[in-house]
Amino acid sequence: MKSRSLRNVCLMATFVSAVAVISSCGNGSQQTQQAPPPTIATITVQPTVSDLSTSLPATIKGKTDIAIRPQVTGFITKVHVDEGQQVKKGQLLFTLDQVQYEAAVDQAAASVNVAQTAVDTQKLTVANKKRLLDKNIISQYEYQMAANSLAQAQAQLAQANAALVNARKNLAYTMVTAPSDGVVGSIPNREGSLASPSSAQPLTTISDNSQVYAYFSMNEKEMLSLTDGGKYSLNSRIGEMPAVKLRLSDGSIYPFEGKVATVSGVIDGSTGAASVRALFDNPSGMLRSGSTGSVVIPHKTDSAIVVPQKATFEIQDLRYVYVVGDSARTHQTLIKVLDVNDGKNFVVTEGLKPGDQVVIEGVGTKVRDNMVIQPVEADAKPAN
Repeated sequence: MKSRSLRNVCLMATFVSAVAVISSCGNGSQQTQQAPPPTIATITVQPTVSDLSTSLPATIKGKTDIAIRPQVTGFITKVHVDEGQQVKKGQLLFTLDQVQYEAAVDQAAASVNVAQTAVDTQKLTVANKKRLLDKNIISQYEYQMAANSLAQAQAQLAQANAALVNARKNLAYTMVTAPSDGVVGSIPNREGSLASPSSAQPLTTISDNSQVYAYFSMNEKEMLSLTDGGKYSLNSRIGEMPAVKLRLSDGSIYPFEGKVATVSGVIDGSTGAASVRALFDNPSGMLRSGSTGSVVIPHKTDSAIVVPQKATFEIQDLRYVYVVGDSARTHQTLIKVLDVNDGKNFVVTEGLKPGDQVVIEGVGTKVRDNMVIQPVEADAKPAN
């Protein structure tokens, strides 16, 4: 009897223990469900100053790059300048062999003298014929023939004078002068070389470097962005563009700012870009035609909303952020940003307004849409 009572007591103890264990597990599950939301760093966006820039590769050319070609054919007898020399308009650059052209001038002058003599002689003949005609000694026909011969002699004199002018001009062309102020480029041909107007290579190039053009390209998307989708004319927006800077090939910034002057009206079908030209003063001649660099276009916004790039994520080429709403619940929000950025932040153009609280931690990992979090301003959150 005692053994049966002892067994009942043991069974009762086992049952109480099992109930205690089940109760304990239930309390643990309830505690897990009631765990506090995760603490996530956020920022409250406010308007700020954004100072970004775009750097585009550019080719530098003189304001005028004039290829110097002879207008007559001849051997170079004298080179009067050297490469890189500063020259003035009208300064002598090259002299070509003048012998044949001097002979042509002498021949043309002699032809003029012959023609002039023929005219003078024919004038005497016409005057004599006129007196004979007045006395009815000769006929009107004979007088008219003499007058016609005079007109022919005068035409030949005019032709000879024209040939003389042309010969003198060709002689003058043997002295090749600078068409404008500038700097002499390379001189591939020296004394003894044959120069010709049909030569593929010019004698040299004179570059006016008092001002230089920096040529760069803008693609179709950038041009559409510049006109704000066609709301403004391209010329008006070009006129409103701020001054640009020039980064030289060594990475330094050219001390003088430039101004975007023109944009080509045609987009190159092979590149999908249009040529843009910026003008820079070059008083010291530091910049030379043919140099390279980068045009730096500033993009400054006084009231910009800026978010870290790590706070954004993309879905099918669309960019989103998580905005903390009522009850500290996250909301997936579509935004639009400028194409220009500094590699760390985005300037938001649409989707956010001042005062919005944006998640900047755990985006794409532990934070998801419609999730309750415990937001903490990034500046106030202690380091892990």
